[in-house]
Amino acid sequence: MTFKKITTADIQFFQKNIGNDFVFFDEEKLIEYGSDETEDLNFPPEVVLQPRTNFEVSAILKYCNENLIPVTPRGAGTGLSGGALPVHGGVCLSMKRFNQILEIDEKNLQVIVEPGVITEELQNAVKAKGLFYPPDPASKGSCFIGGNISENSGGPKAVKYGVVKDYVLNLEMVLPNGEIIWTGANVLKNSTGFNLTQLMVGSEGLLGIVTKIVLKLIPHPTHTLLMLAPFHSAEAACEAVAKIFQAGITPSGLEFMERDAIDWVLRFVKDISVPVDEKIQAHLLIEVDGFHPELLMKDCEIISEVLTNMGCDEILFAQSEQQKNDLWRLRRSVAEAVKSNSVYKEEDTVVPRAALPQLLQAVKKIGNAYGFKSVCYGHGGDGNLHVNIIKGNLSDEMWNNELPKAIREIFTEVKKLGGTISGEHGIGLVQKNYLDIVFNETQMDLMRKIKFAFDPNGIMNPGKVF
Repeated sequence: MTFKKITTADIQFFQKNIGNDFVFFDEEKLIEYGSDETEDLNFPPEVVLQPRTNFEVSAILKYCNENLIPVTPRGAGTGLSGGALPVHGGVCLSMKRFNQILEIDEKNLQVIVEPGVITEELQNAVKAKGLFYPPDPASKGSCFIGGNISENSGGPKAVKYGVVKDYVLNLEMVLPNGEIIWTGANVLKNSTGFNLTQLMVGSEGLLGIVTKIVLKLIPHPTHTLLMLAPFHSAEAACEAVAKIFQAGITPSGLEFMERDAIDWVLRFVKDISVPVDEKIQAHLLIEVDGFHPELLMKDCEIISEVLTNMGCDEILFAQSEQQKNDLWRLRRSVAEAVKSNSVYKEEDTVVPRAALPQLLQAVKKIGNAYGFKSVCYGHGGDGNLHVNIIKGNLSDEMWNNELPKAIREIFTEVKKLGGTISGEHGIGLVQKNYLDIVFNETQMDLMRKIKFAFDPNGIMNPGKVF
């Protein structure tokens, strides 16, 4: 596909339709919107647009579709797979002005929200009414709900409550030709035709632009208990994960952090102090939540027994809300701490949770063979291991040419263990060359045909996934 370069006439059209103040083509803004949180990549667009209404989005897409101008949708820019990078230039369509919570329906436990609302702000707004929206990615304090929809985000609470797709009831979206549709209905059950709503969730901006979102809510738990469990062996910590579920407990969070992850965060976040014995190689951060404290204490007793039987060292129980917040902040700061130390690649692997020990062993073995260091952590309860490969002193030759071979070996092992190559970060730009490991040509062809049905001119987020 050959795309059209942006001209003065195009700029004038955009200015007429959304206002001069929301059309940007200065170098500083283009560079800002040319990157997200993916490695150190930068692909500046030719123009940045910040529309405010679905009709403005419709006019932009219709014009770009007719003129073969590529459009890259963008939320908060917190993505880790390069999904918001305008690799073909063109328009970067920012949804930051779609930032309103439109209605909290307390009778039906639903909320209607625009895609530019920050995830944590939505959670706080519904919590004030005793309600709960569980998906909580590490970047919840800055990421947008729309970006979460695009990537089908998860986070620590997914182990008990599920991921974004489990809460999306209906979506208003603008198709690439400018037509505005709703994908479903504001109901809990719907077997009326193909499920277009779920097709949009996780579609990474390839099919259209979401402009309104209807989410299911649940009552907010009134009590939580949190424990930090240290292990002398990272593999033993991984093995303990499945044992907790086998004992009949489903935690509301079950996070794995190997030793380096903890050390790097403690150096990066100065106001958190957690004593770590030099022999400790990994931690599990385990939370239970609910409405009855006595039942939660029984759950913790069972978990403690499991952990002790798996060789756990002395367990730290959070004694206050501040200590709970500090422990969660420690976990959520790992990626930022790693990035502050070195350029890195983050691989978002996921396997059946009982296969976590084998996955961790394979990652370290491959790292030793290729000579790279990795820092591993993630959502242990889901089998979702984030593998941070550190560039450090590796040469550019090794980083650019040899490391992809190592990543392919890791992903091949993931596939053998019954897993797949992304649990919550998406495919975007940086993982698309590995899709052949998990999909055959028939599967890829089906997805390409779906893409073509929505976007025959290929203007939506080109260069991603396929």
